[in-house]
Amino acid sequence: MLRTLRTIAGLGIVSEPPPEADDTLRMRDALQQGILDVLGRALCIRHVDAGSCNGCELEIHALNNPIYNIEGLGIRFVASPRHADLLLVTGPVSLHMATALRRTWEATPDPKLVVAVGDCGCTGGVFGAGYATAGAVSSVIPVDVQIPGCPPAPERLLQAILTAVRSAGTGERLPQP
Repeated sequence: MLRTLRTIAGLGIVSEPPPEADDTLRMRDALQQGILDVLGRALCIRHVDAGSCNGCELEIHALNNPIYNIEGLGIRFVASPRHADLLLVTGPVSLHMATALRRTWEATPDPKLVVAVGDCGCTGGVFGAGYATAGAVSSVIPVDVQIPGCPPAPERLLQAILTAVRSAGTGERLPQP
């Protein structure tokens, strides 16, 4: 044992030195600063289920888990549209939800952003527009960003949310039908 300790003491530290810090990896700070530059505060999202099958909701819930940690980026979900900056709308808009969706959009303070989630939110999906649905979210309220997919992955959801925030800084909006 003594011989091993003498060998260790004689050699000193043989591990490699730690690498230098790389500021390009500090994406979280850049994202938070971008949100603050556009909104002046944390981004608050109100989720509206306009008639979906809940597949998109499962992916939205995944944004709050430790892997994606959306709150660590300064983005949080709120219960009231009066506190929201962005509406995250899922599903084809059922006729019963069209009025509620319009009222929610009107209750959201300006500047408001709208993200249509999933194939159903973007185009009406397999339901389309018919006797029970108004179809896509854009047929009821203006939409800033659309995320196709059935359901879209949490990475795509986060990417679309950040795209909406960036588009708010430039004033871009999707053309409406």
